[in-house]
Amino acid sequence: MSDEVPAELLEIVDALMPGMTLDTARLSAHGNHHHVVLLPGVAAVRISRRPFAAETLPRRMELLRVIAASGLPFAVPEPLTPVTMFGDRAAVAVSWVDGSGLPEGEGDPAKISELLGALRELPLTPELQAVLGTPGGQASGHGWADVLAEDVVPRLPQRWRDEGRRRLEEAMALEPVPACLVHGDLVAENVHWSKDGKLIGVLDWDLAQPFDPAIDAACMAWHGWENVRQAVDSETYRRAQVWDRTFGVEHLVAVLSGKPLSNVDSYVEHVVAWLERYADRWLPQAAIR
Repeated sequence: MSDEVPAELLEIVDALMPGMTLDTARLSAHGNHHHVVLLPGVAAVRISRRPFAAETLPRRMELLRVIAASGLPFAVPEPLTPVTMFGDRAAVAVSWVDGSGLPEGEGDPAKISELLGALRELPLTPELQAVLGTPGGQASGHGWADVLAEDVVPRLPQRWRDEGRRRLEEAMALEPVPACLVHGDLVAENVHWSKDGKLIGVLDWDLAQPFDPAIDAACMAWHGWENVRQAVDSETYRRAQVWDRTFGVEHLVAVLSGKPLSNVDSYVEHVVAWLERYADRWLPQAAIR
């Protein structure tokens, strides 16, 4: 898609950050719920696409503020402006994070391990729990499984229904583990690296919640399952594979909160497409024995 910024979005950016030069502004290709206007070296401006995104933007910015102040060993975007309404759209500028994502299949297991470890070891303080909006403790709640079992699996094509139930049962059978901060979308452009391979920062914390840290390990399979295998212990690796087999981890994280899906038919369509493409893909088995 073109990275040219539509005039109506530029007007919002100009009003939000008056006096800022917009000559280098470009539109990010990423962002399902928000338009993201990039001002390289300065800021990224998020502008809501839909009412729900506008309603939740203040909480998401508070989450960024808390996580950015938590002492993680990498940059986290921080709000630079208040969340401001422009008609029915909400907009906010967040700090710029240098670097870029790595191509699919590339990555240093040691660096991946450091990132996953930093998230896993971050204390779930009362302040962080409050802004996440979900309880801590054990990552064992099965509200997500109810959503899949009641709303998704019955809508799968007949040829996938039994297999879908089997995959769901496999995930539900995982032993409970203590919940950690899970980012939920550690792929592609959300993880920024320097040209010499150092981790600079992590973007887009909208899906963050307390859950099994193996979810983030599964997300890091963007860098290749073999790299993940070398980055984590065998049990985390096994759990990551189980989570990913449950309709793809990128789809699973959308239901981990246990909240009803806003568009079940669209969700099922994406799950079926994933099954058709990846159900038979080879996954390393070394840690499953």
